[in-house]
Amino acid sequence: MTVLTGCNQKQQAAAPAAPPPEISYVTVKPQPIPYQRDLPGRVAPMRIAEVRARVGGLVVKRTFEQGSQVKEGDVLYKIDPAPYQVDLASAEAVLARTEAALVLASQQAERLETLLSRQTASQAQYDSAYAAQKQAEAEVAGAKAARDRARLNLSYTDVRAPISGRIGRALLTEGALVEQGGTANLATIQQLDPIYVDITQSVGELTKLRRDLASGELDRLAHDSANAQLIMDDGSFYPSAGRVLFSDVTADPSTGQVTLRVLFPNPNDDLFPGMYARARIKQGIDKDAIAVPQQAIQRTNDGKAEVWVIGKDDKVMLQPVEVGPIVENNWLIREGLKPGERVVVEGVQKISAGMVVKPVPADGEAKGTQADAGDKASPGAPAPVTEAGVR
Repeated sequence: MTVLTGCNQKQQAAAPAAPPPEISYVTVKPQPIPYQRDLPGRVAPMRIAEVRARVGGLVVKRTFEQGSQVKEGDVLYKIDPAPYQVDLASAEAVLARTEAALVLASQQAERLETLLSRQTASQAQYDSAYAAQKQAEAEVAGAKAARDRARLNLSYTDVRAPISGRIGRALLTEGALVEQGGTANLATIQQLDPIYVDITQSVGELTKLRRDLASGELDRLAHDSANAQLIMDDGSFYPSAGRVLFSDVTADPSTGQVTLRVLFPNPNDDLFPGMYARARIKQGIDKDAIAVPQQAIQRTNDGKAEVWVIGKDDKVMLQPVEVGPIVENNWLIREGLKPGERVVVEGVQKISAGMVVKPVPADGEAKGTQADAGDKASPGAPAPVTEAGVR
């Protein structure tokens, strides 16, 4: 029994040590990463116009299809034209009478001018005839203006579309009486292609962004780059890119937020005014940012972020970091990592602090963890558009 025990102890002493666990890592390196934010907003029409009657009368016909596309100048309603036709005929009659009076006054002035040259008429007679001619000319001008007004009022009996766009429901029907100068709205037209998305951002964020752009910490986006993507309810991207037009100059005193207006194409009317939207806005480029894959970030019990770092002797250790937003499936690292450090991305369940590991570059390590902000975009991102930036 003693001999067998000694043999077992020798065999156990001769057993080889377990090899170090194999883990995957990425090498930290600075690279250009877009500074982007997901912000809430509301869809708003590019243009909106309420259709109103410019003359009073009885509505005799509605000529548009509710919910259809209309063009500027299309006739939408017809108001009974009979009273305005009578007014036009009366104005034309007054004009004819004043023109006849002008002919008579002109002839009288010419006759007295001839007699005055022969000294058979007094200067006072000629002056009176000349004044009568001028008065007749003024009455003709007034009659023409009255005729033109009557003609214009007659044309207003055709209520036309003030803008092109999609018209909503009819707010008045045939037989309704509208008053001249009234506030009755007959219909509403909204231009929906292109369309606005009004998003909100806190004053503090916008101020810091402008300060970083001014100091050079962030680079401005190229004018021909896409800087706005719309995130649909199912998490997919809206197929067309938008561009930020401007940021408002006034903050909402109740929320401390500023409105940014973004313009999106809407050829298929997929976006409706009033609907809630989330927009992903690229507002600058951090040219020497550091980012690591999401799976590299670990959390402590109190929620603080940390990563496993491989030292020069292939020993791993936990290192606290400060993370920023997620950019294209990568966490942006604000503080805690330096270029050249190796960060574990796979195999963290097999390691503990101070353990020696076998590092293996992760798939795609040679390509980097983040694409160049000016050349690549996230999956499903739309094509670039012109004009962008925070102003």
